[in-house]
Amino acid sequence: MNTLHEPARDLPVIHEADVCVLGGSCTGLFAAIRAARLGARVVIVEKDNCFGGVATTAMVNVWHSLHDTEGKKQIIAGLTEETMNRLDRRGAVKRHELTNPSRGFTFNSEELKIELDELAREAGIKIYLHTQFAAPAPLRDSSGRLEAVFVENKSGRGAIRARVFIDATGDADLAARLGCETYFANHLQPATACARFAGWGTLSESDVGALIREHGPAYGLPPTFSWGNYVPNSDVYMLAATRIHGINPANADDLTHGEIEGRRQVRAIADILRAHAPGCRLSLEALPSRLGIRESRHIRSPYQLTGDDVLSGHEFDDAIAQGSYRVDVHHQDKPGITLRYLDGTEEFHQPGVASTRSRWRPETAVNPTYYQIPYRTLLPLNGPDNVIVAGRMLDVDPVAHAAVRVMVNMNQTGEAAGVAAVLALETNQPLRALNVATLRARLIAGGSAL
Repeated sequence: MNTLHEPARDLPVIHEADVCVLGGSCTGLFAAIRAARLGARVVIVEKDNCFGGVATTAMVNVWHSLHDTEGKKQIIAGLTEETMNRLDRRGAVKRHELTNPSRGFTFNSEELKIELDELAREAGIKIYLHTQFAAPAPLRDSSGRLEAVFVENKSGRGAIRARVFIDATGDADLAARLGCETYFANHLQPATACARFAGWGTLSESDVGALIREHGPAYGLPPTFSWGNYVPNSDVYMLAATRIHGINPANADDLTHGEIEGRRQVRAIADILRAHAPGCRLSLEALPSRLGIRESRHIRSPYQLTGDDVLSGHEFDDAIAQGSYRVDVHHQDKPGITLRYLDGTEEFHQPGVASTRSRWRPETAVNPTYYQIPYRTLLPLNGPDNVIVAGRMLDVDPVAHAAVRVMVNMNQTGEAAGVAAVLALETNQPLRALNVATLRARLIAGGSAL
């Protein structure tokens, strides 16, 4: 491979803070807000033009239930609940039944962008949008701590110095570039490109999924499901009906191919419906500015959360997040999805074929109604002692990942990382040495449900 030498140069330190968060998804922003609310000086770096990640730029306007599977106990609160309540006051949220396994809230993603801006502003966070994390500064041998990261934006290249760093990039970019041990699952769940349409009501008499299955092969579409929601208080519909197989979202060429392929599939679906649905008058209103990524790179941590931990409702002394969303495996090697529930039942859904229902374990007198995520899964095994991750790159096996990856769960890992960062600063301890009882108490005091 041909190479070029990039000359060394001194870079300006463009900002100094107590806590630096890389990645402005809801997970990353919630980390920043919780740290700022505890008095830390916080800076957040986001490569896109807004906060929210999958909920905004990927247009996935669904968050799942904040309650256990029976709807009897609230297991998630904090900034997830606060944000939905704020949107509710603007008529931008529809609430669903507490036990609905597929959705707890549907919301207006555009209103969410503005609300997240307000939350960040109120917290006094220093914000860098349109700013790309480039590399970590070299570690100082004497301390083993990360001192700064290099970023680049319209103003050029610069350094941000901080005392604690939170990797909320989604792909563990900071951890990987620090040389921390990372891995990819053998089965990376495929990505989806959503779209928003006006005129969806003109399809009321049509079976959209059946039309896509029937005519999709002629348009080069893989077998897939179609689902979606109306944007609250509007006639605009968010559709998720694409399936992008075989890409690694942490690879630039793969990600480029996936983005273009996702848009091609959206157009093909629109063409099918316009051609074959009587009375169809669809108008494509919006495309996502990023793919909906289900899985990418993971870190190695002191503990890997397993599918058995999730499905058995295993309790952890260092639990910092809870969830009740089912195991939801989108297959790469065959059409369809497998859903596995805490009550021991399992469903396999294949497009155009009757679903099958079975049991993954024998019936029991009592079933778990939620599961937990331990703090240890956020700590890079061989990383600097002032770096923590938040989001889907945590250390989980494929079955556990299929359940915990959804936004209401990952949002909590962000809040935990933000509070842990402040606790580490206050006690002058490495993140891996924190008293987890104190961490949990601080989370609860800030509104978390643990």
